[in-house]
This record gives sequence, structure tokens and C-alpha cells, in this order.
Amino acid sequence: MTRSPELPISQSSDRYAIIAGNGRFPFLVLDAARDQGLEPLVVAIKEEAAPELAEKVRDLRWLSLGEVAKCLDLLVAEKVSKVVLAGQVKHAQLFSAIKPDGMMSRMLQGLSRKNTDVLIGAFVRMIEGRGMRVVDSTLFLKPLLPEVGTLTHRAPDADEAADVAYGREIAKKIAGLDLGQTIVVADRACVAVEAMEGTDAAIQRAASLSNGRRLVVVKVSKPDQDMRFDVPVVGRKTIQVMRESKATVLAVDAGKSLLFDRQNLIADANDAGIAIVGM
Repeated sequence: MTRSPELPISQSSDRYAIIAGNGRFPFLVLDAARDQGLEPLVVAIKEEAAPELAEKVRDLRWLSLGEVAKCLDLLVAEKVSKVVLAGQVKHAQLFSAIKPDGMMSRMLQGLSRKNTDVLIGAFVRMIEGRGMRVVDSTLFLKPLLPEVGTLTHRAPDADEAADVAYGREIAKKIAGLDLGQTIVVADRACVAVEAMEGTDAAIQRAASLSNGRRLVVVKVSKPDQDMRFDVPVVGRKTIQVMRESKATVLAVDAGKSLLFDRQNLIADANDAGIAIVGM
């Protein structure tokens, strides 16, 4: 028996929801979904999502990061069938004063580790346990995925390319441990490893340690990257931080990273003399 072909997104009867964290990611997913004729429910995380969502979204609900049970009940009540996780939730929120509900408390107590994959993976299992499906977070954003090769006017020179190769080897090992996705390198030496502070702060920390040396930034996906969550993201602010930090190359994983506002981001990099390469 042959399987019926899946309907195009715009022809699907599925009800989509976006769970919105911080940054531009939720806005981009919402705009792209609307371009395909969809109007998703948006569940915005109070501690993370931008207040400007209220001006943009017709069907918006605000919930605290700790209100897991209320979130799941809302998705079921709204007859949601597919969920997109869009936008970062800072890992450091675990150590904040946010009060978890009973469901979240039980989840946290049952985890042997509290790294990103484990935490978000547990939440995904809760959603799918209610009969919904968490889909690829890049589902509506395929044009923002970089291809293999140089994306800017300038390619890395020989020294920069050597730093990229060294940094990528180290970054993949660090990403495999779910510690971070970004390494900052100078002259084949690791200057900074991203942890909970995020990419831009890691670059700035590297600049403070490098005594003005040229830096190379390598941002990778995890070895078995789950495209439903924690996909590496680069925005225009990172290019600005790189420019201020004397970082001259950005290397990202082709097909498994998102370049937000891609056209303008690459234009910014060209203006700054920064090379961007998809690996």
C-alpha cells in the first residue's frame, strides 16, 4: 500500500503553535507561517519573549517558564497538532527565581543531568505525550539555512582557514558534550568556549583575553543535531560584536544553522571585511 503524499503546509488542516523564547526567531517563524496562509497560536514565555509580540500576534498567550502544565493544557484545549519551538530560553533561567509548577518540579527532579538537550528533550516528550508533534524549528525558514562555501565577498585566508579547521574540531567535541556551540580561536589556540552566557558574550570575553589579536569564530551544530530545538542561530548583532572584537571570520554548519535577516547580515559582514563560510 502506497502512502499518500503529505500535503503542502499551506494546504494542511493542522493547527500550529509557536512557543516563543527570546530574540527574532519567533517573529521570523510567524511571518513565514503567515506567508504560507497559516495563523499560529503563539505561546510567549514571559521571562524571555519580546513584548513587541503583542503588537504582531492575533492569538497570543503569555505564560511563565515554570507553567508547564498550563502550557500543555492550553495547547490541547486549542486543538494544536504541531508545535514549533522558536527562540532561545537562557539556560541560566534554571538558576533564577522562577517558581516551577508541580509538573516542572517533578520533571527536574527526575533528570540526572540538566543540560540543554536533556531539558528541552523532556519538554518535547511531554508535548508529544499529549498527542501533538514538535516539528523542525526551521520548517518555515529554509532560505535562512546557509549552504556550503563562502557566503561573503571575502573568503578566509590561509591562516584564518587553519584557525577554522582547528576551531571546528574542538567545537564539535564541546557541542557533543552539550556545553556550548561556539569556539573563539586565535592562532590555533582556543581563546573562549561558549557556555551559558551565549555566543556574543563569548566573543566579547575572547576579545578581552586576546590582546588585540585577530579572532576566528566557529559556531557548530551538535553531532546529532535535533532540528526541533537548539538549532545554532546567528543574527546581525553577532556581526557587530565580531567587528568590535576584531573577529574576522565566522564559520557555521551548512544546512544546520540559521542566519537571521540573512541578506543584511551578509551585507554587514562584507562592510566589516568579515568572511562567513558554511562548512
